[in-house]
Amino acid sequence: MSDRNTLIEIFLQNNGWGGAERNILAADASFRTYDRLHKDGKSAVLMNAPPPKEKVEPFIKIDKHLRSLGLSAPEILAEDIENGLLLLEDFGDDTYTKLLKNGASEAELYKMAVDVMVYFNLKDKSETIPANHPSYTDEMFTNDALLLVDWYMPSIFGKTIDEGKRQEYIDLWRKILPLARNVEDSLIIRDYHVDNLMKLKGKEGLQTCGILDFQDAVSGPISYDMMSLMEDARRDINPAFVEAMRDYYLSEMKKNGKEVDPQAFKTSWAILGACRHAKVIGIFTRLCVRDNKPKYLCHIQRVWSLLERSLEHEALKDIKNWIDVNIPKDKRITPTCP
Repeated sequence: MSDRNTLIEIFLQNNGWGGAERNILAADASFRTYDRLHKDGKSAVLMNAPPPKEKVEPFIKIDKHLRSLGLSAPEILAEDIENGLLLLEDFGDDTYTKLLKNGASEAELYKMAVDVMVYFNLKDKSETIPANHPSYTDEMFTNDALLLVDWYMPSIFGKTIDEGKRQEYIDLWRKILPLARNVEDSLIIRDYHVDNLMKLKGKEGLQTCGILDFQDAVSGPISYDMMSLMEDARRDINPAFVEAMRDYYLSEMKKNGKEVDPQAFKTSWAILGACRHAKVIGIFTRLCVRDNKPKYLCHIQRVWSLLERSLEHEALKDIKNWIDVNIPKDKRITPTCP
């Protein structure tokens, strides 16, 4: 038995789950893994986040914060912070992804997720953003966008980008990112999409929507999580439905006393969408090239389509021109693993 498995067995034994049946539940793009435990007719989820590659403190902090605001994040049943182990409430198997594949109502599920965003964003940021919590800085956004040129481009062209062109790309992002901040800030979950949302049994109202994978949450523009939800790297969504859900969000905010400027919101959405999609293309490439995880490559073409759609916004014309020159359309291909 490895040292890690020994630590896990001790943790489970100390918290009443010794001898439990363990089955792999999920692994994500990080180094975290999740096991479902069964014992005496009960179930729980083990999060295994091995340090120093992973930390559980951010998850604990945001989990408790979301729950304090009345939202459904899994209850933490036990924790071993030093060794990166958490025992979590089992939310079941009804992820939005699974439900949608099985024919559940797209409109119903997305409306529920948008209603959570409305509820959250109606609150003052002093309530939604924990004290001294880190923000999504322009430097972080720029570094996100750089993943496209630092990982995807070398994979396609076989060489690193010229430093002058790279700096030009950075300068273009620095120029337009302030336009993304012409909306209010709130806590943004960052990976708010169907893989991380669940429909919970035995709950009512907004608590029917279970939220997962929020440990990277930061403060930032309220447009970000709505964009993340509706411009999904893993799922095709009709652009007309995206527009309808955006309009629904804006109308619900206004109806409940907090009007959001539609043009500022759409501009912020487009800029942050382009930044996120550039990041995701780079990350999916890096997962293949560096980490030998090629399963995400099947989404690259979808994300390119999302990026191209974002770049049609007038605010992004200079970045569109840069990408058109440096990554022509015939080079926007799916990378191969070495």
